[in-house]
Amino acid sequence: MTFNPDTEIRSGNVSRAGGPRGGGGRGLAIGGGGGGCLLLVIVLVWAVAGGDVGDLLGGTATTSQGQDTSLAEQCRTGADANADDDCLVQATVESADAVWAALATEAQIRFVEPQALLFTDRVSTGCGAATSAVGPFYCPADRTIYIDTSFYGELTSRFGADGGQLAKEYVVAHEYGHHIQELQGTMDRIDPRATGPASDSVRLELQADCYAGVWANHASSATDDDGVAMLEPLSSDDIDSALSAASAVGDDHIQHDVSGGPVTPETWTHGSSEQRRAWFTTGYGSGDPRSCDTFDVEQP
Repeated sequence: MTFNPDTEIRSGNVSRAGGPRGGGGRGLAIGGGGGGCLLLVIVLVWAVAGGDVGDLLGGTATTSQGQDTSLAEQCRTGADANADDDCLVQATVESADAVWAALATEAQIRFVEPQALLFTDRVSTGCGAATSAVGPFYCPADRTIYIDTSFYGELTSRFGADGGQLAKEYVVAHEYGHHIQELQGTMDRIDPRATGPASDSVRLELQADCYAGVWANHASSATDDDGVAMLEPLSSDDIDSALSAASAVGDDHIQHDVSGGPVTPETWTHGSSEQRRAWFTTGYGSGDPRSCDTFDVEQP
């Protein structure tokens, strides 16, 4: 799925990190089960238990955040998004803003756009300090999506996604799904320390996958301020690309195929590759956020 080269993608809520931000809270990442992704699972439990994420990762939290405004000059049109991953993140957030603003009533939320921050290597957030090793994540404390776009190379070379455009956009749409959950109050109603295929943690992640599918369903109909369609219609190859990314970050795949260890379902925090594919497909097929109630089924 590529962006219309002529669409306007400049954003007021996406920037590049130019300084530290801080606080204490919890973060939610796209991956789980092993390696750097396992780190965020530890961070999540540590923060909920009352510790400081900055202490755990060796970071120092502060109270201000500088921003590099050059992103606004770099990323202006869909052609920029098709050529540059930083611009692709910005454009995907802009597209999701348009889609979810239109779906807000259906999703039973009072819609507020998230912030998104691109960073390199490490960043201090409202959830504490983090490094690129945790992968892309969403911080509810400051309602911000954090992405180091070097992850996209790792998503293909290490985790096995196909590297297509919708695979990359899925990453952003999944984290945006966590923002929708924050607006719905879902994060305040779950036990984030629980693990296993039917745990609250897994259900939360699978719902974010489903919300990513909802976005994909509507993405080609979203327009910029001038009424220009932001994204070109999806092809079957696009959907295969998104599903390859969903599979690549499944707990079972990361535990066995990536990390070379045994598959231990009782430790899962994000869901299996099959679960993640299935819930993305559910959201994409229906286009309806109400189809994404992963908490109302016996086995998600």
